[in-house]
Amino acid sequence: MMSVEPWIILSFAALIFVIGLVGLVVRRNILIILMCIELMLNAVNLTFVVLSKSQSNLEGQMAVFFIITVAAAESAVGLGLVIAMFRTLKSVSTEDIQLLKE
Repeated sequence: MMSVEPWIILSFAALIFVIGLVGLVVRRNILIILMCIELMLNAVNLTFVVLSKSQSNLEGQMAVFFIITVAAAESAVGLGLVIAMFRTLKSVSTEDIQLLKE
């Protein structure tokens, strides 16, 4: 079985993180923003797993379980907020959040 070099996987994780960061900054749809945050968290998870495997310890893999738990809670709360906002404003654009302040 052929193994992949850790720097290749770390480069891939960095690319995924940058794609998520660009999507977070550029997009205005809240659902897309939530997906970009999930993409960034998965890139961090991949980094933790690769570095944990290369150092032969389980600390990074344990951190991944906590990050997955936080990501699941963030998705549930975020989706609930998006549904409530859509019911009120009939839109999920970040520009419409300004209307909720009034």
